[in-house]
Amino acid sequence: MTKTSFDLVVVGGGPGGYVAAIRGAQLGMSVALVERAEMGGICLNWGCIPTKALLHSATVLRTCREAAHYGVTGAGEARPDLAAMVARSRKVAGRLGQGVAHLMKKNGVTVFAASARLAGSGKLALDNGATLSAKHIILATGARARELPALPVGERIWAYRQALVADAIPASLLVVGAGAIGAEFASFYRAVGAEVTLIDMTPEILPQEDAEISQLARKAFDKQGIRVLTRCAVTASSTTADGVKVTLEQEGRKIEQTFDRVIVAAGIVGNVENLGLEKTRVKVEKTHIVTDGLCRTGEPGVYAIGDVAGAPWLAHKASHEAVLCVEAIAGLPVHAIDPLRIPACTYSYPQVASIGMTEARAREHAARHGGDIRVGKFTFAGNGKAIAMGEDQGLVKTVFDAKSGELLGAHIIHPEASELITGYGVAASLEATEEDLMHTVFAHPTLSETLHESVLAAFGRALHA
Repeated sequence: MTKTSFDLVVVGGGPGGYVAAIRGAQLGMSVALVERAEMGGICLNWGCIPTKALLHSATVLRTCREAAHYGVTGAGEARPDLAAMVARSRKVAGRLGQGVAHLMKKNGVTVFAASARLAGSGKLALDNGATLSAKHIILATGARARELPALPVGERIWAYRQALVADAIPASLLVVGAGAIGAEFASFYRAVGAEVTLIDMTPEILPQEDAEISQLARKAFDKQGIRVLTRCAVTASSTTADGVKVTLEQEGRKIEQTFDRVIVAAGIVGNVENLGLEKTRVKVEKTHIVTDGLCRTGEPGVYAIGDVAGAPWLAHKASHEAVLCVEAIAGLPVHAIDPLRIPACTYSYPQVASIGMTEARAREHAARHGGDIRVGKFTFAGNGKAIAMGEDQGLVKTVFDAKSGELLGAHIIHPEASELITGYGVAASLEATEEDLMHTVFAHPTLSETLHESVLAAFGRALHA
């Protein structure tokens, strides 16, 4: 007979949910996980992982096309095989999904393939007719793409799922939303040959990033042939036999154009429906569950983590919240996540990665507290490893409190930015000062030397600028 009473039940098997289940099991709890779709959630199956697989295929394609630059002949005529790229990305996602299922079994987590809703008094009603009881319930139901009334998803208008399994390269593509998701899809489809237009309502692409970095990203996109329109919105669309006829409005000017396909990447909304929240003290604001620093909701014994609990909508934030939430339940000493110590990465070409405050926000912060900041910059054009790789375009930018030497923010634009940002993440977590970073020995030749040089530059000591 299947067990129905547990110490902990987790609803949702994404990077927040399955990590919470594993940590609970490690701490000796009896744990169940309820997942209505694929193990691994959207991130593993339809987000982080398959997009990175496609983007890596684009990187290989780009390298082959530029092979002569590296003294390699015969690869310059490389062409994209979209079907093979998509098949590989699905295979990668499938492999990791199987891995998560194995981890559940290995850790003794009972998995229910169902949907669940709160049924009061520590109970969950599953849509398969079963009822589970638990001392603690963690909601990790994630989020989904925001729908735009002017762009209903269909055969020619895609959300991320459709964009990940396209059966042909669009001749022309409009990407609506220039945040991380939109920038990544724009990069991939441009690399495989589509004529891409990327639009956003804000003044700059990647609007959450440091303004200087966003401007450099825009220049890089322009150079690749991606048409970028900012302060631009879609006001109407109609699907025809030839494509999608779209009306754009940019600062009072109307633009009408027909695109082969459209990708909608205009943000996400939390999956808060059908969870039985109505008769609880759980509060929902702007489609996200309100929690405190330890992921507790207003309902005793009910917690929320990851995308459903609000920004930043990042898989690693969800996983970290999962661990701290379960450890808090177990009575271990924990502390809330500092959002300024959560790195953000965009895997476009080039990549953009950051942690902490932008320069503008740091200046505002310093002004409010009667202080000042120091800003250091170092370009990859001065780095030997970057030049040897043929990837010498990009910038590392660091922002420090002028008096204390605290690292307030770090920003990188480069094809390897996502691998480099963790250096600053570790430094921030250890509360390293500028002196600590300047006295750190960085291996040579490595791209990471740019991290060192940017810190030195903030204090007038750069060696290779």
